Amino acid sequence: MLVLTRKIGEGIVIGDDVTITVVETKGGNVRIGIDAPQSKKIYRQEIYNRIVEENRGASHWNMNDLDSISDNLTPRKKK
Repeated sequence: MLVLTRKIGEGIVIGDDVTITVVETKGGNVRIGIDAPQSKKIYRQEIYNRIVEENRGASHWNMNDLDSISDNLTPRKKK
């Protein structure tokens, strides 16, 4: 992990198109501004972690659930 010290108004550049600037420090909190293309997805880390966990959970199928769904499907009649 790269650790940098920045003052208010100073920033860092990531790649060619993302700039992070320190906007304010107050009571142990730091407000940052992020300038990035709209095509870049930017999440708070706790939100991103939740998305990853939800996606992992959704990708694991319970075979009993699939069997139950399959049993309840009505077969299509052939024309």
